[in-house]
Amino acid sequence: MMIMKRQYALMLLLVWTPPSFAAVLFEENEVIEARLSGPLDSVFEDNEQREEQPFLINVGETDIPVKVRLRGKSRARICAFPPLRLNFTGSDTRQTVFEGQKKLKLVTHCRNGDGGDTSLLEEYATYRIFSLLSEYSYRVRLLHISYEDSGANAKQQYGFVIEPKKQLLARTGGEWAKLPGVRLSRLEDKQAALVYVFQYLVGNTDWSLVTAEGSDTCCHNIDLLEIDSYLNLVPYDFDLSGLVNAGYAKPDASLHIRSVRQRRYRGYCTDNEALADAIRRIKSKKAEILQVFEELPDYPDKAEADNVKYLGKFFEMAENEPKLIKSFAKTCLE
Repeated sequence: MMIMKRQYALMLLLVWTPPSFAAVLFEENEVIEARLSGPLDSVFEDNEQREEQPFLINVGETDIPVKVRLRGKSRARICAFPPLRLNFTGSDTRQTVFEGQKKLKLVTHCRNGDGGDTSLLEEYATYRIFSLLSEYSYRVRLLHISYEDSGANAKQQYGFVIEPKKQLLARTGGEWAKLPGVRLSRLEDKQAALVYVFQYLVGNTDWSLVTAEGSDTCCHNIDLLEIDSYLNLVPYDFDLSGLVNAGYAKPDASLHIRSVRQRRYRGYCTDNEALADAIRRIKSKKAEILQVFEELPDYPDKAEADNVKYLGKFFEMAENEPKLIKSFAKTCLE
C-alpha cells in the first residue's frame, strides 16, 4: 500500500499544471517537489537575532530567490531541523506556484529519523481535517523538499507551508483581534464549539484561551478572527496532539493524563446544542477525514491503521451524542 501511495502522489504531480497564479498556492493539494539551497547551518545557529539569509528554492526548472530565517519557539529549542520562514519578493515569483506570496511559514520535519516525516505528515493532515470542517481555518500545502547545504543532510523530507493571515482575512472578510483576554460572550458559539470538539477529536490539549507565555495578547495556539463583532477561534500548531503523537510530545502534568494519545476535553462550558451541532458536522465529514490519511504520500501503513483506529474511537463515542456531551461537562472550563 505504501508504494501505491507514492505512485498516487507522483500521478498527482504529473497531471498538475500551473494554474492562473494569484495566491492559488493553497487552493490545490498536490505535492510540490522542491529544492531549497543555502546556508542552513548558519540559519540554524542564529536562534537569537534570526537574520534572513539568501537562498534559492527550485520548483520545476525555476530557481526562485528567497530569504530564509529561523522561526518558532519550543520547536526552535528541541528540533534538530527547526521550522523556517520564507520571504519572497513579488517579481521573483511570477509564473511560479509561489506567485502572490511574500512571507510563508514552513513547517519542517523537526528531526531526521525518529518518525520525523510521519509526524510532519500527520500535523499537515490535522490542518487539512480542520479545513474540511470550517472555512475559518488555515490552509496548508505539502512540499517534498531536498535541502542542500555543505553541512546538511541532502535527503528529501516533507514539509508544509501555512496560509498567511492576510490571505485568510481576504478569504473570510474578517479582521484579526489582538486582545489581552477573551470574553466568552463575544465568541461565535458554533465555531467555538466546533474548535472544542475538534481538539478533542485529534487529542490536542496544547491550546487555551488565555495569554500565552511571553505574550501580552490572547491566546495559546488560537487566533481570534473577528467577523460581525463576534470572535471566531482559529486553531494552529498540532504537533503535541495525540493524532500526531510526535516523539517529543508529552502532556502537561497538570492535566493528569498519561500520554498525548489520551483525550481530554478542554473546551469551555457552552450550549449543548452547539456541541451537538459540532459533533454532527464532524460525523458528516467522517469519510473525507479518513480520506486525508489515505492520500498522504509515503505514509506508513501501521501509522495509518493506528490513526484510523484512534479517530474511530471518537466516532464510536459520537454515536451517543448525549453521553459524549455529558462527558464534556465533567471537564469543561467555566
